[in-house]
Amino acid sequence: MDLRPYLDELERFADGQLSEAEQDAFEQRLAQDEELSAAYAAYEQFTADLRWVAGHETLRLRLRNLDKRLDERQTALTNLKTRTQAARMRWSWLVAGLVLALGVAAWFLFRPQPLDAEQAWTHYYVPDPGLSETEAQRTSNPLLVQAMRQYRDGHYSAALHSLRRIPASTLGDDTLLYYTGVMLLRQNEAGAARSYLTRATQQPASVLANKARYHLAMAQLRTGEWLQARATLQSIAANTQNPYWVEAQAALQAPELFSRD
Repeated sequence: MDLRPYLDELERFADGQLSEAEQDAFEQRLAQDEELSAAYAAYEQFTADLRWVAGHETLRLRLRNLDKRLDERQTALTNLKTRTQAARMRWSWLVAGLVLALGVAAWFLFRPQPLDAEQAWTHYYVPDPGLSETEAQRTSNPLLVQAMRQYRDGHYSAALHSLRRIPASTLGDDTLLYYTGVMLLRQNEAGAARSYLTRATQQPASVLANKARYHLAMAQLRTGEWLQARATLQSIAANTQNPYWVEAQAALQAPELFSRD
């Protein structure tokens, strides 16, 4: 191995005469340049051989100083690594603390807020679609047909007026009570709707009683009667025959809806 092209650098490196930047660059070259690495290995072997053959005090002292510098260099590298690891650990704890603080702040800012009565009613209410044209025509009651058309078109006040013109003798009490309550509820008169819907739930053998119970729960919800609404929804959820059974189950699973009494 011809050491001459590298001898000056190898000696300066071995003697510790390189600046810190030069030494770092040289060590990086050692890791990447195979010829330089081989020259360094040969130089190390050469100096080792000199140690073996040379017996005079000057060379021994020089080699001892070289070993000392190498030991100091290794100690410095070890200390630097320790300080770096400690700094990384401090940063890790700092970042973890910051993430935790941000998480707590985000939870306070974005946690689900309990719904008020208006929000709860808007979120959970499933309106009755009313009788279809065919179903209304089947009753042979022109005023009911007109009321259902107005209801489906969103003209709830007009639909309620038409419904109230129907003689009780020509239409069942349960139908009049139920649709009167539903229409009042749709035009934001939940307080008035409760009375009609409550009476509709009490009609014996009425097919509309179960549906009336759901709309009664929604009227109670709209007026802020949380306990009553919960009890009514629970009675619906316990009856799989109720057409609003699924809707009641969904409402009862919302913790923000029933987190208060």
